[in-house]
Amino acid sequence: MLVDKPSSLFARDREWRALDQFVNNPVPDLSLGIVSGRRRQGKTFLLQTLVKATGGFYFAAEEATESESLSRFGQALADYLEVPGTFEFTSWRQAFDQVLERCHGRTVVIDEFPYLLNASPPLASVIQHQVDSREQPWKDGGRARLILCGSAMSVMGGLLGGTAPLRGRASLELIVKPFDYRTAAGFWNADEPRLATLLHSITGGTPAYKTRFVGHQVPEGLERFDQWVIDRVLNKESPLYHEGRYLIASEGNIRNASLYHAVLGAIAAGKHTRSGIAAHCGRQASDLTHALSVLEDCGLIRIEPDAFKANRHLFRINEPLIVFYEAIMRPAWSRLELGQAEAVWSESRSRFGSQVMGPHFEGLCRSYTATNDRFGAFPSEVSSGTITDQVSRTPIEVDVVATAAAESDRPKRILCLGEAKWGTRMDLYHLSRLARVRELLASKYDVSGAALACFSAAGFSDDLVAAAAGDSRIHLIGLDDLYR
Repeated sequence: MLVDKPSSLFARDREWRALDQFVNNPVPDLSLGIVSGRRRQGKTFLLQTLVKATGGFYFAAEEATESESLSRFGQALADYLEVPGTFEFTSWRQAFDQVLERCHGRTVVIDEFPYLLNASPPLASVIQHQVDSREQPWKDGGRARLILCGSAMSVMGGLLGGTAPLRGRASLELIVKPFDYRTAAGFWNADEPRLATLLHSITGGTPAYKTRFVGHQVPEGLERFDQWVIDRVLNKESPLYHEGRYLIASEGNIRNASLYHAVLGAIAAGKHTRSGIAAHCGRQASDLTHALSVLEDCGLIRIEPDAFKANRHLFRINEPLIVFYEAIMRPAWSRLELGQAEAVWSESRSRFGSQVMGPHFEGLCRSYTATNDRFGAFPSEVSSGTITDQVSRTPIEVDVVATAAAESDRPKRILCLGEAKWGTRMDLYHLSRLARVRELLASKYDVSGAALACFSAAGFSDDLVAAAAGDSRIHLIGLDDLYR
């Protein structure tokens, strides 16, 4: 690594390595990089740290007209170059001609690029011209590195897609994602796994929720978690209080916020199929196609395949804070506005366990399985699925299904079938359900080495522990294992 990662930057080793390789690539021409990610993930801090380490030029765009933005850009460039006065640009073509010529050999970062694009739609074509013209072998293109960054995922994702002007022009496409649950625990200094999981179920892996939004105030232990939720999440004077709503309202493609809240509320209530969401919203499934597409483009939801049904897809919310908002805060918003946070939280504990912690724990168990080879190999895919027992005529939901990479002319090999329980002590009944699923799948899949995994945050019965001791294909996995 040519530029050492500063100690002020927590984790983000992968991101820093990618930026370092991009900036220090010996290619002599102009290179374009695209950095995106949902809000609050630390993109700005990451890129500001980069330009500080490399002596680059950083410009943060704002919502403004084209002439206002050009004026601000000219002043920022003059300040950076330490020249008197300002640069008076009349077009973005002129502005980029100047900044790329004057920043020869340096890194140029344009943050919140969608703001500029919104006011100046041809801007992407201007940058395309800059990249293409400076790659001509007979011209001295200047060894500049141009990075465009933004949080509007639908806009940033479209910069390089389809017939977009910048398609095929970028040498870097970096998505800054939330911390994974283990990294988030370290960031929050949450050494106790149960506390780390509770915090992650609300704040996820978003760094700003610890730094800017709660001022580094972390519950000192499990016994302080409830008061922390009341003071830092449900308190209307806390920045986190409005964040769930803001995450949705800030997406430019969302117009009818009530419909999107209804869709997210349905998913938070456990309706993960298109038909289930539609029934919860009182709409036809076809009426929700656009809303679901917009939420996916914005990165607020994701679509996962059902492990056992190729034509069935499951919708899940990406941001834990939105799940918490839809399940706990939105139904009691008027009471929270009256300052009844303590009462609301007391009355919501059961719903918090079933609608927030239960699904969240299942997701952590899938994440654990996806990055673990304890079941014989690293899985190629980890998902959940539903299979119908034709004998009892009842559906059986399987929380964790891990499969190996497909091999030609052989049935798909299942590595693990798992059930996850946040608040239930698991026993032989849960094991027998998994064993029955393994039997049902034997006619279609290779289950000869399939492990049965019981994930529980509440422990395991003595007879289940005894069964696992006598069978290497039975795995009992608790919270400590997830964070180990």
